[in-house]
Amino acid sequence: MVHNIKAAISLVIALFPALFFSQQIREMTAKEIAELAVQNHRQLKVSAQNIDIAKQNINVTKLQKLPTITASMSQFYLGDVLAIDKDFSNSTNIPMPHYGSSYAVQATQLIFKGGLVNKSIEMAGLREQLSKLDFEKNVQDVKFLVISSYLDVYKILNQESVFQNNKKLALERLKNIQKFYQQGMVTRNEVIRGELAIKNLDQGILTLMNNKKILNYNLSTALSLPLDTEIIPIEELTNKESGIGMDYYIDLAHSSNPQMKSAKTNIDVADKNIEIIKTDKAPTVAGFGGYSLQRPITNRNPVVDMYAGGWQTGVSLSYNIDNLFKTKQRVKLGELQKTQANDAMILVEDNINMGVNAAYVKYQESIQQADILNDAKRLAEENYKITEAKYLNQLAVQAEMIDAQNQKLQSELDYANAEINVLYQYYNLLKSTGTL
Repeated sequence: MVHNIKAAISLVIALFPALFFSQQIREMTAKEIAELAVQNHRQLKVSAQNIDIAKQNINVTKLQKLPTITASMSQFYLGDVLAIDKDFSNSTNIPMPHYGSSYAVQATQLIFKGGLVNKSIEMAGLREQLSKLDFEKNVQDVKFLVISSYLDVYKILNQESVFQNNKKLALERLKNIQKFYQQGMVTRNEVIRGELAIKNLDQGILTLMNNKKILNYNLSTALSLPLDTEIIPIEELTNKESGIGMDYYIDLAHSSNPQMKSAKTNIDVADKNIEIIKTDKAPTVAGFGGYSLQRPITNRNPVVDMYAGGWQTGVSLSYNIDNLFKTKQRVKLGELQKTQANDAMILVEDNINMGVNAAYVKYQESIQQADILNDAKRLAEENYKITEAKYLNQLAVQAEMIDAQNQKLQSELDYANAEINVLYQYYNLLKSTGTL
């Protein structure tokens, strides 16, 4: 089949040179297509940015270990003081320095809060793991997407080869019919039927070529290649790992599928969330220190227009008493979320098992179908040869010949599609395990 494809490509280039001379022809395997997609697909570039964001979030969370430092400055106008007797009978106006200013620096360092900071950093690390696993899942999806398009191109090339071979036979048959017509052995409508059969083949070839253009454009866009690139699949059509049992793929999926890993990580996230909630039960111990400078000095009489400076340092202890009641409910919420994460993991495992089972069965079915359709193709070819011999000896009519040709064409197309379907089902099986 590979030799037939190359022959078909050469024939198409010879018939339609303008379509190829301006294009960049590139032979690629499915593995090369997948690797190029991982490097260049825009969806993966967006997903990779989520990993960078998660990593930066870890760095931001670590900032909680650093002290909080604040500096303040104020400039103000100070009005005169009005002193009034306690029975409001007399009042005295006390002049004040009108210009006032204050400067202060304060630093606070968290010493203890039940391990809140470290647990928050660990939570951010788990979020990073989830973003990486999400990226892995996107990689699997993108690989399968481009490989599917790649196999569609492969399928079209196979179909094109079938159509070209049948057209070649139809042209030879038309020559024989024209000879019969010139000898008066058949009527003009026999010639017309032969010509119509060729037109139908030309129509099929045209549709295939246009579909191939669309697929190549889409693939080139996904792979960031020049849009006029003509991708020629050269993947071997031999069966891949058909003898490995389903249990192998089930175990592989449990250990490698990013969705399974994400489900397990979500349980760790739920556990860490409960730990963070429980830190509310612990008191907050912090160290502080600062220096302040203020003018004028108003805590003496008369007021002195001078700066008063001073510093302080110490340890503070605080505790939210309401957490004795609120934390219990928040912990219960966290435990419910963990139960949900556990159930979600079981659901994911069930879905993965069903997906792997279905993919494995379909892969085995595709191999068996290819064998059946290969036998059908041989039978159709044998029927065509017999009918052709009868027709050339005037023992069969043109309608029988066309019917035999259509059967031959359809069986060859079915087998060509079945060959590619084996590859498709194999890569679908790998995707279900997360190892594509």
